[in-house]
Amino acid sequence: MTAAGAAAEDLREARDRRRAALLSVAAAVVLVTVKLVTGLVTGSLAFVAEAVHSGTDLVAALLTLFAVRVAIRPPDREHHYGHGKAEHLAALGESAFLVLVSLFIAGESIRRLVNGDSHEIDTAWWAFTVLGIVIALDAWRAVASRRAARRYGSAAFAANALHFGSDLAGSTAVLIGLILVAAGEPAADAAAALFVAVLVVIAAARLARQSIDVLMDRAAVDAEERIRQALSELPGPIELRRARVRHAAGRHFADLVVAVPLDAGVTQAHAAADAVEEAVERALGGADVVVHVEPGEAGSDLRERATAAAMSVSEVREVHNVRAMHLADGYELSLHVKLPRELSLTEAHDVVERLEARVREEVPELHKVHTHIEPLARTDWGRKPARDDTETERAAIEETVRRVTGANPSDVSFRDGERGRIALVTISLPGEQPLPSAHRHAGAIEEAVRERCPTLADVIVHTEPEEAAAPPTRTG
Repeated sequence: MTAAGAAAEDLREARDRRRAALLSVAAAVVLVTVKLVTGLVTGSLAFVAEAVHSGTDLVAALLTLFAVRVAIRPPDREHHYGHGKAEHLAALGESAFLVLVSLFIAGESIRRLVNGDSHEIDTAWWAFTVLGIVIALDAWRAVASRRAARRYGSAAFAANALHFGSDLAGSTAVLIGLILVAAGEPAADAAAALFVAVLVVIAAARLARQSIDVLMDRAAVDAEERIRQALSELPGPIELRRARVRHAAGRHFADLVVAVPLDAGVTQAHAAADAVEEAVERALGGADVVVHVEPGEAGSDLRERATAAAMSVSEVREVHNVRAMHLADGYELSLHVKLPRELSLTEAHDVVERLEARVREEVPELHKVHTHIEPLARTDWGRKPARDDTETERAAIEETVRRVTGANPSDVSFRDGERGRIALVTISLPGEQPLPSAHRHAGAIEEAVRERCPTLADVIVHTEPEEAAAPPTRTG
């Protein structure tokens, strides 16, 4: 999806969330009015309790509307993670208000039941009609809010769905209480009111616990397990050293520390971090992921440890041709190191002195370190020479490749650069051939071509498995 398409989708989602919140406010206003008027006219404490309950839902809906407006704001200079926790803060305030009101209603209900206070309650037919309409509205609000919560991953909508569900149960209890009052049991009204109060307290406690978990950055129980599973499916050795996950407004925020092999270059480490971010984002359903990369533990391989030590020197740009030799008096190491070309020989030598000291420190079994200094290559100019200008070199290359491999090269091309002509050769070898053997074939071809064509500045042979090779071509 393009950036414009994503922005349009976010705008549509914001409008849908505001519309759902406004509908909840309107429905809550209607229900509070209907229940309160009915309760006062009929004298039913249970109806009044339900009116207060719906009053708390009105507060909830208003808080949700406010929270949705705040939560959709993008991150700013003072809120780097956005405003998603506003929904959970609103839900926590709502749950506290629900508990206070419910405790008051419960106390009044218990007083009536203990003292045997009997208030005359009008059980007219229209009161049952009102209850039927109320129950239908409660059911619709609960289903609509639950759908909105699932669609947007919204804690505030989930809280509304919970309360509207408790409204449905409370309205049903009021209906049962009215039926019993009509049958000659006046205490049933107070009992129904007490049931509604207890129902609300339970729901409020559940909501408060969920909101506190989010505000206290409690991670999902299976979040780290899902992260480890996602990383285990990535190619290459990646060690998860730390995972911190928090959740707000339906989205996970993950902070990870991973380790990559000691001799991995900066580009390789960055690619590994990108792969980790993508995998964790998928595993946690669109998470915001930050990855910190560290070097892994030193293994037993001497070359790996030496390469990592050399690359830890800040001026070093590239290390290659690292070779370890086991002599009678101990191990020796030779390597090529590329440094910035603007350095003088004295400055480059100082860098290499520090490099060799670092390598010997990290690999104490080394007896001596031999370093070949190279300047970092700059971008060269080049052109493709005419085909008839390379016939001699081409013929020599094709004959050499046939002699070494028994087959024609897959491709032969040439480039003329500042340092002279470069031959680019592609050969095909059996895919099951070990890499050292394939490298020896390429080296033999390069050496033989240089002997036959001493005017070439360089010969570069690329090897590929036969099953992946394209049909032989003859390009510039």
